[in-house]
Amino acid sequence: MQFRKATSRDVQTIVGMIADDTLGSKRENFSIPLPQVYFDAFERIDSDQNQELIVVENKARQIIAVFQMTFIPYLTYQGGIRAQIEGVRVHRDHRGLGIGKTVFEWAIQRAKERNAHLLQLTTDKKRPDAIRFYESLGFKATHEGMKMHF
Repeated sequence: MQFRKATSRDVQTIVGMIADDTLGSKRENFSIPLPQVYFDAFERIDSDQNQELIVVENKARQIIAVFQMTFIPYLTYQGGIRAQIEGVRVHRDHRGLGIGKTVFEWAIQRAKERNAHLLQLTTDKKRPDAIRFYESLGFKATHEGMKMHF
């Protein structure tokens, strides 16, 4: 498997993977042609040095996984950096093969390379299998997350 930064050519595949899920299908607009808002979002992500949108390719150069890492500088922890991983998706044809674990091993190493003191994630409470998976990797539910949608 090869990990690389996503390019604008990957946006349609990435959005397709994000939308190919019970929750994602309700909030994404995966249509052909893909709405411009996704390309605009990609440009904002790609131009921000604290964002890394990563795709994982197999030997045939097919995208089989995607995730986004955000590096958040802040004053606590003596000016530390917090890494966040979001939007993790493994293509439906490649699930159950250990790719998710490999993605997180890579992400953990990347967070360490960027001198982050922790890697955090959020997951929907409606995803009990995902929660068990994250716990098996060593993540702990130490805080109660809250959101306000607009």
